[in-house]
Amino acid sequence: MDSQNPSDHDYLIGAGGYVPPDADLLEDAVTALAMGKNILLKGPTGAGKTKFAETLSYLFKKPLHMVNCSVDLDAESLVGGRYIDYKENRQVIEFSPGPVIKAMEHGHFLYIDEVNMAKPETLPLINGVLDYRRMITNPYTGDVVKAKSGFGVIAAINEGYIGTVPLNEALMNRFIVIDVPYLRGEELRTLIRTNSLLKDESIIRLYVQLSEDLILAASQGKVSEEAASIRALLDACDLSTVIPPLRAVKRAIADKMEEEKEREFIQNLAETLF
Repeated sequence: MDSQNPSDHDYLIGAGGYVPPDADLLEDAVTALAMGKNILLKGPTGAGKTKFAETLSYLFKKPLHMVNCSVDLDAESLVGGRYIDYKENRQVIEFSPGPVIKAMEHGHFLYIDEVNMAKPETLPLINGVLDYRRMITNPYTGDVVKAKSGFGVIAAINEGYIGTVPLNEALMNRFIVIDVPYLRGEELRTLIRTNSLLKDESIIRLYVQLSEDLILAASQGKVSEEAASIRALLDACDLSTVIPPLRAVKRAIADKMEEEKEREFIQNLAETLF
């Protein structure tokens, strides 16, 4: 690293592990990033978008600097902010870079999660980062920061959720869009084998079927999409190595639902399998 500031090490190096339902997804994402384009991973919650981003980090051997968007996201959360320090017994104002500037200065990846959760007036601050200029004027120091070679942007979006807003056309046009569906069938079976503690093939097969049933139920509006989260399914698989699968499903999946009828529906599904 160019700086000895400990905050410069606030990043994640992906460990890989994402198994795409279609090999073209990974190939197209790698191609776009290698060409210096931004990619937008679009899909339901728990479909593996963050794992997808971590796998891209692993493949490129390049760290991810992460921004988790919310309605409270402000300029400091993106580019950094000032803090008080002491040098030679004098109080001085220093600037601590945020994830956007860190990623740009080191030629790393910037990962913007749930980008459509941010207030529409916040993201235009980084428009110049997302287009051919690859630069930003630091609003706190006035410095112009130009991205080092290798810098890239990966964003993720959950459409139609409470608190989200549609991305405006100008922002959407800055991305190559990769649709990330739920993993199913053999791909999901492989993911469970490699990313959970569960090794019992007969129980893995039942969890694959449970996932298929939950995806169908979510598409029919019987349960929310969160019920079909692959992340939650893997948690249930882990728990099943110690406690009965029915209880594992209850703790990891069903009890996360707000509606009692959803919780009952999920438990009934699980009871037919386990």
